[in-house]
Amino acid sequence: MKHTALYDKHISLNAKMVPFAGYSMPMSYSSIIDEHNAVRNMIGVFDVSHMGEFKISGEGAENFLQLLTTNDVKKISVGQAQYSAICLKNGGIVDDIILYRFEEYYMMVVNAANIKDDYNWLLENLKEEVDLENISEKLNLIAVQGPKSAIMLNDILDSNISQLKYYNFTQLKYKDDSLIVSRTGYTGELGFEIYGNSDSIISLWEEIFEYEKFKVTPVGLGARDTLRLEMNYALYGMDISRSINPIEAGLGWITSFNKGDFIGRDALLLEKNENYKRRISFEMLERAVPRHNYDIIVDGKIAGKVTSGTQSPTLDKGIGIGYIQADHSAPGTKISIDIRSREKLAVVVSPPFYKNGTVNNNI
Repeated sequence: MKHTALYDKHISLNAKMVPFAGYSMPMSYSSIIDEHNAVRNMIGVFDVSHMGEFKISGEGAENFLQLLTTNDVKKISVGQAQYSAICLKNGGIVDDIILYRFEEYYMMVVNAANIKDDYNWLLENLKEEVDLENISEKLNLIAVQGPKSAIMLNDILDSNISQLKYYNFTQLKYKDDSLIVSRTGYTGELGFEIYGNSDSIISLWEEIFEYEKFKVTPVGLGARDTLRLEMNYALYGMDISRSINPIEAGLGWITSFNKGDFIGRDALLLEKNENYKRRISFEMLERAVPRHNYDIIVDGKIAGKVTSGTQSPTLDKGIGIGYIQADHSAPGTKISIDIRSREKLAVVVSPPFYKNGTVNNNI
């Protein structure tokens, strides 16, 4: 089991450690609900150093990424990030990724469990004029999320990151390192993701938890999951996979058919016209908690499967994501979830579940 650079910090905070994507990671430090609420109301900090990063450079880098990813790489300028996906030829999702554009290169951030497979897929399709480097072991990553996060980081980093727009990033000098500070995150709140070497990330973590103006809470994987679910953000391996394509997954908005050819395009064009399965968001109408792989019932018949579910700490009700036959996917449709052989009523809703997040707020 691998350890991130912050492992000792987690142990000192009495974190409950669990195996995740080959790493020993904190599930929680106190309670999942308390950590969840800290992000919604104040500041929460996550160690996400297990994520993978690839550096893509060379004269052919842009064209290579246009071929490999579903979104239009030409739309991002230096200093911007872009959410996208990598697909198989049949349209199945290899991974969902974030692409950062620097002056001389691109950085692709991938899910921890997919680092090896993603890297091999890129290698398999690599062009002569493209250089590919796996820099995952060189970078550490923390996510600082919550309505007060910008005020705190302005103070600690002595920089006006309040000017940073959503899905933009900057590079700052910190100690003897150059940090990448990105206004991104997976919580629905105002927040930042910060990349740096192990020494600088450990030092920054220490400064953050010595900050006195606001209470800062360490947050584990448990609250990370409830936070992303309230925002209807898909999780690879649960809600999306190689057996799901972007159209089914509701990711047509990151699939640019107008940009020209990309791997999976032909298959996705066919899928766009088919009435098959679609990803839905649903809320429980009865007191019940939906879970992964529970059956979705319509008119007494199995019509789909739950892929993610939880009891929402913010809304105090059961919420879930799943896949269902397209003709039952409209918001307002009544469905049932088979929970331990009992059908519990639910309704399809328009996402996100939580609509008061600060993620798009001007600072």
